[in-house]
Amino acid sequence: MEKKRIVVKVGTSTLTHKTGKTNIARISDLVNVLADLHNMGHEIILVSSGAIAIGTSRLGLKRKPDTIMGKQAAAAVGQGELMFLYDKFFGEYDVVVSQLLFTYDALENPDNKEHLTNTFNQLLEYGSIPVVNENDSVSIEELLNGDNDCLSATVAELIGADMLILLTDTDGLYDGNPSENPEARLIDIVEEITEEIEAFAGGAGKRGTGGFMTKVKAAKIATSAGIPVVVMNGADPKKIYDVLNGENVGTKFLS
Repeated sequence: MEKKRIVVKVGTSTLTHKTGKTNIARISDLVNVLADLHNMGHEIILVSSGAIAIGTSRLGLKRKPDTIMGKQAAAAVGQGELMFLYDKFFGEYDVVVSQLLFTYDALENPDNKEHLTNTFNQLLEYGSIPVVNENDSVSIEELLNGDNDCLSATVAELIGADMLILLTDTDGLYDGNPSENPEARLIDIVEEITEEIEAFAGGAGKRGTGGFMTKVKAAKIATSAGIPVVVMNGADPKKIYDVLNGENVGTKFLS
């Protein structure tokens, strides 16, 4: 398998149970695969949502806060818990993780953008796996506009990734709603993001803030930069091996 620079984005719905509590087994499975790919020589960047949901659970709140201040406070608690879990699980495989929190403002300033790119490259050279999230405690961009999908695509473009993999709670993009239409068909390959493809997307997840529309937007960003994107179900992280072996898993957006 050729060495690749891979950005993997994992959504809140993949990291948590329906109760809102952390899905420890899922995180363990994901880390197992990413650490193994790292040991194969691939460069891995993990863009992870979940801070607000995990913070909500950690604070003992019955539901996710409705206010921006509440969400930012929950994110401040949850981000620490999230990094603790990643450090613990990756540490079992002797893989060092690093945390990069930033806002879109950093990408609009050429100097900051260059420093950020240099930091990514240095961390990867050191053999660390950067764990990326938007800094929700000081920024409201993601809180208002959706999940980390577009952020992961921007990161992929920033560092010249070879592939972007978006893990979600569906098998991919369908030409209809599979929960309502049993004949809805999974779209394996998207050669071009047309208005029809955009019409198939939409609707936010129950525990996350992004829907499939944000994934299509992310795919637009990445594929325009020559980076293929795969959207797949995160329930079985081992299928990432199949993706890298060229097999059809989920929906692949061609560059």
